[in-house]
Amino acid sequence: MTEATSADLTKEAGQQAADQRAREVFIAAKSHDLRTPINAIIGYSQLLLEDAQDDDEPWAEDLEKISSAGRSMLATVNETLSAEKVESGELDMSDMALLGEQIRLELRNDISAVVGYAEMLIEDEAELEKGAISDLEHIKTSAMRMTDLIDDIIAFGTDEAGIADTEAGRSEQSSMIKGVVATLHQLDALRTTEPEAPGHILLVDDDETNRDLLSRRLEFEGHTFEMAKNGEEALDLVRRSSFDVILLDIIMPVMDGYQALQLLQADEDLCHIPVIMLSALDQTDSVARCIEMGADDFLPKPFDPVLLRARIGSSLEKKRLRDREQEYLEQLKIEREQSERLLLNILPEPIADRLKQGESTIADGFSDVTVLFADLVGFTAVSAQISAKKLVQSLNRLFSAFDSLAIDLGVEKVKTIGDAYMVVSGLPIPQGDHAERMAAMGLGMLEALDVYNQAWDEPLGIRIGINTGPVVAGVIGTSKFAYDLWGDAVNIASRMESTGVPGRIQVSLSTYGLLREHYEFEARGEIEVKGKGKMQTYFLVE
Repeated sequence: MTEATSADLTKEAGQQAADQRAREVFIAAKSHDLRTPINAIIGYSQLLLEDAQDDDEPWAEDLEKISSAGRSMLATVNETLSAEKVESGELDMSDMALLGEQIRLELRNDISAVVGYAEMLIEDEAELEKGAISDLEHIKTSAMRMTDLIDDIIAFGTDEAGIADTEAGRSEQSSMIKGVVATLHQLDALRTTEPEAPGHILLVDDDETNRDLLSRRLEFEGHTFEMAKNGEEALDLVRRSSFDVILLDIIMPVMDGYQALQLLQADEDLCHIPVIMLSALDQTDSVARCIEMGADDFLPKPFDPVLLRARIGSSLEKKRLRDREQEYLEQLKIEREQSERLLLNILPEPIADRLKQGESTIADGFSDVTVLFADLVGFTAVSAQISAKKLVQSLNRLFSAFDSLAIDLGVEKVKTIGDAYMVVSGLPIPQGDHAERMAAMGLGMLEALDVYNQAWDEPLGIRIGINTGPVVAGVIGTSKFAYDLWGDAVNIASRMESTGVPGRIQVSLSTYGLLREHYEFEARGEIEVKGKGKMQTYFLVE
């Protein structure tokens, strides 16, 4: 065998495989197309039949014959052009014209029955409502569309035989199925109960008849709905409105159902909406792909009303459960934030974080911090003259001003005891300027008290004491937490306050040493400090 002959045989084998693939694609497309008018025949006839049976109309028997013929056509198409037969090679596609004639023969009686009974009922239009006439026209047109689709299969086979020997002919044949092949390539690339209450549903289908049938079913079930002709329109609608369920066709122009589903699942604001895929395709892998990509359910065309109702009901319930879960999570988030705010009112944020992480015993030593004690002068006498409510409001107003000042300066309020106030600087996060921060705190407290006194009938005084040194800090309590300080530096700061003078800030020698280059002081001299003897102290001026 010559090299040229071998190459020719290889080329011929490749062309034969391409021809076979073209036939498979074409049959898959026509199988889909044939089910669309069948869906219309069955859907409209059942809608009319339900109304006729409810009203005990005499033409119900003819409608039943139309519906029966539609179901018979669906069974024939499913059997003759099944995906299993195409994939297994059981379906002989070597002569497409002959295959088309076979399908025409098998469907002829059913098509004739549909057209005949529809025409007879249309002729009796005086007995029918206007809407029923329109539905019967849809049925008749759909049956006649079946004939055109079968002719397409026969024409494909005839054209294939006539043009197969020329390069131009092959190009023409290729263009006939280009759109379908492109769709299949996209699919290959993407291979990866009754409702308690009506829902708002988005219906996405490029076929007007399908949209009409489904919309009437949805309306009958009490749902509200909006419609789109392709995935692009659907995404635009779903971003502007809120939907409970999306009914999404697979094969559509512009953007098909797989592409739309992929984009829906990738959007964190939309991925929670249940999606039911719709298609006349009967391939098992179509269902699998939809579920793998995130679809919640799948419905084949034509639609069984009971199954449609059940699937929508199930998806609505799923959506409501998801919404309820989000509400619970949001409520938990709010409650958690409230709990954290309460915890931060008691503990410094770093300490609160350590407790939340499970640390049970928190105790730390700090070598250099500055502690401030303050005590209101004259508040006890004032409190005996006013109501309890006014007393608390008054104290809260002043201490709230102190709290804001502490936050602004980055110092930690430790606690209040009656009308006393305690603050520390330099922990739980060490600060090199802890003494300067505390000096600013003390001076700010004096200013805040002046503002308070201007609006109060009984002016108050305040003693403030500050000391610097080492402390131990930790959390005590199990049901009621408290962050507190211990050590000699704390005791001396308390003594600086108790031995101080109203309206003045008394500081120890250790604090003075850190601040004398930055602030003005007035030496007080030595004073007697309980448990410490005589100590040199100073008044912070400004």
